[in-house]
Amino acid sequence: MIYFDNAATGGRKPDQVLTAVQSAVRVCANPGRSGHKLALTCARLTQDCRNALNDFFGGYGLDRVVFTKNCTEALNIALFGALQKGDHVVTTCMEHNSVLRPLYALKAAGIITYDVCPLTGEKGEANVQAECIRALLRPNTRAVVVTTASNVNGAIPDLDKIRAVLPEHILLICDGAQGCGHLPIDMQKTKIDALAVAGHKGMHGIQGSSALLFSQRLDPAPFCYGGTGSVSNLLEMPDFYPDRLEAGTLSFPAIISLLEGTRYLTVNGRRAQNKLTKLTKQLLDGLATLPDYTAYSALNPCGIVAFAHRVYSPEYIAQRLSDGYGIALRSGLHCAPLMHEALGSLDGGLVRASLSHFNSEKEVELFLNALQEIAREKPRGSDFF
Repeated sequence: MIYFDNAATGGRKPDQVLTAVQSAVRVCANPGRSGHKLALTCARLTQDCRNALNDFFGGYGLDRVVFTKNCTEALNIALFGALQKGDHVVTTCMEHNSVLRPLYALKAAGIITYDVCPLTGEKGEANVQAECIRALLRPNTRAVVVTTASNVNGAIPDLDKIRAVLPEHILLICDGAQGCGHLPIDMQKTKIDALAVAGHKGMHGIQGSSALLFSQRLDPAPFCYGGTGSVSNLLEMPDFYPDRLEAGTLSFPAIISLLEGTRYLTVNGRRAQNKLTKLTKQLLDGLATLPDYTAYSALNPCGIVAFAHRVYSPEYIAQRLSDGYGIALRSGLHCAPLMHEALGSLDGGLVRASLSHFNSEKEVELFLNALQEIAREKPRGSDFF
């Protein structure tokens, strides 16, 4: 199978990640819960992962690196922890439902209000502008919430420009699901207050490996209550991080995969990024020669190429590619309805191919040939948009 669904989850992992996970599954202990040698080793490696993430993203210290089961949980902790009654939020139409649904829930509960920054530009060149975000600010604006990269078409907001137009007191909270591992992100340099990391995508970890990194300007309350291995004599959750936000047993195999994925990127990231950009350009250039298809992506470092056929529905294209050619990708709305509304693709969504540097030029060539063959097929009524 040709796997082009890496924006959903990374299909192939570096060998060192697989080796580390296999070792952890064979023999591991509960980090932070016991004093024997194996538990202490797991605890040390868990701290090594915090340290690696903190260094990789220019974070605010090991205590401000909290492990979560996915990026959605990390965003929920940040949003519910940072926002209070009467706060106003500015977000963008590029956001995933992992941002939109928590904000909607907070609004429906009468806790916050929010405004959505629209897109400027057409299709692949469309993006949100810092000046538009500034125009939506109010005296009670508490936070601006913006993705590092669109999961629909790979468009990348300019976080430095956005931060530059914000008053100092406003928090900048970022969804790093698609950008982390592909983009250079330095939280302190850009003054990002919270970054949600999806470990299983560009960071090359396994599913269940994610994290929230946050500054001293955030003081999120516990999102879950339970054992932490610390101050166990108290019925209250600890008043210090990361323990305050890490109730229950951590997934050590997931954490060790994220550690090795981060180490892999530290050494191989530039080479991997160059190859991914080259493959993405090959795909976009090839799509431009197929008159029946329209690309909704510009060249981007995340390897995301969204497109549509002039007649066939995205669902049909994706199904034909899977059934007839063994090519795995995604169609539909990609959990980002406002982005599709802005792009004019809300009815049916788009086809999204998302590449990895583990893919090859030959695979891209086979994919383009498959699209050309599908375009020559005689459509049936049910295959239309």
